Amino acid sequence: QPETRSVTTKEPLASLAFKVAMDQGRRMTYVRIYSGTMKTGSVVYNSTKNVTERVARAMRMHANKRERIDKALCGDIVAVMGLKETITGDTLCDKDHPLLLEAMEFDQPVISMAVEPKQVKDQERLIDTLQKIDDEDPTFRFALDEDTGQMIISGMGELHLEVLAQRLRREFSLAVNTGKPQVVYRETVSKKATTESVFDREWGGVMHFAGVTIEVSPMDRGTGNRFVNKCSNPLMTEEFIDSVDEGIREASESGVLMGYPVIDVETTLFDATLKEQFSTPLSFKIVASMAFRKACESASSVLLEPIMKVEIIVPEEFVGDVINDLNTRGGRIERITTKGPAKILAAIVPLSNMFGYSTALRSSSQGRATFTMQFSHYDKA
Repeated sequence: QPETRSVTTKEPLASLAFKVAMDQGRRMTYVRIYSGTMKTGSVVYNSTKNVTERVARAMRMHANKRERIDKALCGDIVAVMGLKETITGDTLCDKDHPLLLEAMEFDQPVISMAVEPKQVKDQERLIDTLQKIDDEDPTFRFALDEDTGQMIISGMGELHLEVLAQRLRREFSLAVNTGKPQVVYRETVSKKATTESVFDREWGGVMHFAGVTIEVSPMDRGTGNRFVNKCSNPLMTEEFIDSVDEGIREASESGVLMGYPVIDVETTLFDATLKEQFSTPLSFKIVASMAFRKACESASSVLLEPIMKVEIIVPEEFVGDVINDLNTRGGRIERITTKGPAKILAAIVPLSNMFGYSTALRSSSQGRATFTMQFSHYDKA
């Protein structure tokens, strides 16, 4: 339920962690106090994660200088040491008066790159270092590719990954090799498809049986996946239905075209068959996963690529060359505005065509144009 707090020290503590940084190997969390008081040595409640944390130290930051303080009052922005579980966007408050502030939303990474240490002995140190960067940067991800054994790092753009690779070498003294950046695609279905699957097998000395009839249908871009239960079989317990939902969610993590996650699909459970002695939650999870993949194959799955919003500030005499370059990259100009002697171009461009764009822009504008780029949406490749 919505709750109102006054900006005063008389109110219970309400604060938001908005940045995590590693300071000389130690975790430092930047916090803004909205109400109440945060004291050094006190215990605060992380209502986002439902855990308690102790404030070891609080400091007021002045550029690269810091001032230790005993308490932070409402309106203050302070750096706090000792918070082990808190990440960017978490709410810290008084446990007796819990409050959950509006969470920060971050886009999912759209580009990935393989990274490996030059020396095998540095593999564990690389993983530890990537975990520290992951704690700092909510738009960064890393994972081990089980098929190739490579460590894959993902971020919001080519420059983002370049900067991270430089940080590994400069700040953490890790000599690493990096691969060529790869676009992170998604998959979806382009039409409705209904399928029926049955799982009837002996596994671990026990018979398992389950059958489902499901339909997959496309949804609007950006709406995410949705599961709808329209099964009227009275024997389908809530546990079985949850298992079907879980099986579909796991299957959607790897599409049928190229193994990319499946998005913007509505899956409807219409019917289920079961045998009381042999039907288990596991059997329904497996059959739901089988049915989902089978339905996606019949629903004309398509590949989706990330589309980026690009804003370019360029002197007027170079506008024509910049627009021509964007057109060759499959971009679409949305608007052109004037800011003093320069023009601001707003466009949307497929990320796969934006590799090396900073160099091309410098060439076409004699180094006088600048650009920013952020994720917009996914669309058909």
